[in-house]
Amino acid sequence: MIYNLDKINEMAEGDQDFINSVIAVFLEEVPEDMESLEKALLAKDHEQVYKLAHKIKPNVDLLGMEQSRAIALEMETLGKQEASIVEIEKRFPLLKTDINQVIAELKKDFQL
Repeated sequence: MIYNLDKINEMAEGDQDFINSVIAVFLEEVPEDMESLEKALLAKDHEQVYKLAHKIKPNVDLLGMEQSRAIALEMETLGKQEASIVEIEKRFPLLKTDINQVIAELKKDFQL
């Protein structure tokens, strides 16, 4: 399992509805953001890459996805610096794999 609910559990203070809500928002927003990020990379749109990576970062951080958070931060920084799209693209497959794995695990673990 590459996600960890410690941060959410701490914030929720035992409120299962809150936990379910955070998970639902993650499952709804992050796949859309990832699709948009992939399109931004194809369009070589540094500003969109920056904005989307910035938006994804707290969502993966909340689920304790340290590797994904680090990759999103790198992509955010490189997008802001208008670095080589090729350099930014190199990071995307691992981020996508991690997020897809967590989405599948969350759906299974929360019967969604």
